[in-house]
Amino acid sequence: MVHFEILYQSKKSRARVGRITTAHGVIDTPTFVPVATNASIKAVDSIAMNQLGTQLLFCNTYHLLLHPGPQVVETAGGLHSFMNRTAPLITDSGGFQVFSLAYGSVHEELKSKGLKKQTGSVLSVTEEGVRFRSYRDGAEVLLTPESSIQIQKALGADIIIPLDELPPYHIDRTALKKSLDRTHRWEKRSLDEHKKNPLHQGLFAVIHGGVDRELRAHSCAVLTALDFEGFAIGGSVGKTREEMIEMLTFVLPHIPESKPVHLLGIGDQPSLAAGIPLGIDSFDSSYPTKCARHGILFSENGPINITRSQWKSVHTPISQAPLCKEYSAAYIHHLFKAHEHVAHTLASLHNLDFMNRLMARYRQDILDDKI
Repeated sequence: MVHFEILYQSKKSRARVGRITTAHGVIDTPTFVPVATNASIKAVDSIAMNQLGTQLLFCNTYHLLLHPGPQVVETAGGLHSFMNRTAPLITDSGGFQVFSLAYGSVHEELKSKGLKKQTGSVLSVTEEGVRFRSYRDGAEVLLTPESSIQIQKALGADIIIPLDELPPYHIDRTALKKSLDRTHRWEKRSLDEHKKNPLHQGLFAVIHGGVDRELRAHSCAVLTALDFEGFAIGGSVGKTREEMIEMLTFVLPHIPESKPVHLLGIGDQPSLAAGIPLGIDSFDSSYPTKCARHGILFSENGPINITRSQWKSVHTPISQAPLCKEYSAAYIHHLFKAHEHVAHTLASLHNLDFMNRLMARYRQDILDDKI
């Protein structure tokens, strides 16, 4: 099972240094969690990720359900064996991707004021679960709280997530409350299914309620009364970072300090700086690797664009990350200009190494009561 312990509580804020112990290793918190959508960080193989020392990766149940399928992964010995991953993994329920089919990306649904996309991908949302069409072959798929847990059991991640409904930001309060109540029932059913065969996994509840304080508090009250191993904050977290921080500031005191807290889908550096003092222990995002594929490399002095001509003749390494330290900035600049795919690999390793070192500094700053 998953075990969480607080090693040090800051005297200055709610920030804390902790440790999550899993069957596949230890996770030092606060931590950043890269997203390996299809059981792979784009452009980076698992051996390189193992060498990089990233302690937790986030894989997407929705995509792995549709291909290669949970049975294939299970017969391989689970995700760790399948992708040759030696350290811990977390999987989501699949719900986020399904409901994104209905409303588009977070950016799209905010712009569209929550109007449902007429793609026909999501067929129905009922008490039973959500029925949708596969983007791969159009096959009809029913995802229920029970089947989501069963799929995640087959995948074998260390931390798993119950099925939840993700309504858009622009939704009236009556509809939001109805969605929240159904999500709570789904999460209880997920917990019951998990308890039938816990294995080595920890189930993190997902707190919802949009930016409505009363509903967020209600969600905390309902879910913290159940014996989940940890909590994630999901749903619409606000239209702006300021609105998100205001919501998180309100929500965190409603979650037991003894349980780890994960912020779903948020991991840009300003959000980390704001969220860690509030007591958030882990953040997942594809932001660093997306930036890398566009030639944006993180640095202590802000992002740099390696595709710009100023790097053409810089014959020193861009960083000390594995592989990156073997090549000069000029060479990586050249690879981007030549449209060589290995450029994405080196840039991704650079940004992920930067995030690992950034989180290590945050942990030390908490220990020193600077945060």
